[in-house]
Amino acid sequence: MTPDKILVTLGGLGAIAFIIWFFWMAKREGIKAAVTSSGYQEVMVLVKGDYTPDVIVVERGKPVRLNFRREETASCSEMVIFPDFNKSAKLPEGQTIAIELMPDKTGEYEFQCQMGMLRGKLIVE
Repeated sequence: MTPDKILVTLGGLGAIAFIIWFFWMAKREGIKAAVTSSGYQEVMVLVKGDYTPDVIVVERGKPVRLNFRREETASCSEMVIFPDFNKSAKLPEGQTIAIELMPDKTGEYEFQCQMGMLRGKLIVE
């Protein structure tokens, strides 16, 4: 193998390793939910190409209200699903929809669109 082929191969392998780390292995810090005067832990989640924030940290045993606001027309983002809580909601474009949950157990709980392309995580401490 010539030196230029070796360099191109090593560069390609390095790019593949970076992509795997960035999309699947990098730990993202979560946004801590703010406690409102009504006693809910509340976070606003923007739906536009992804969920922002996509990692939300809450306390166990306190009610949670996640306010989803969809700012796009992609059909994938029309619904959000919380399979571990048996909850889902349609997200009309330009409207804020509240989803209320009661996390009783600590752990990590995923939420996603109906196609599984947009993903987020609720971390209960």
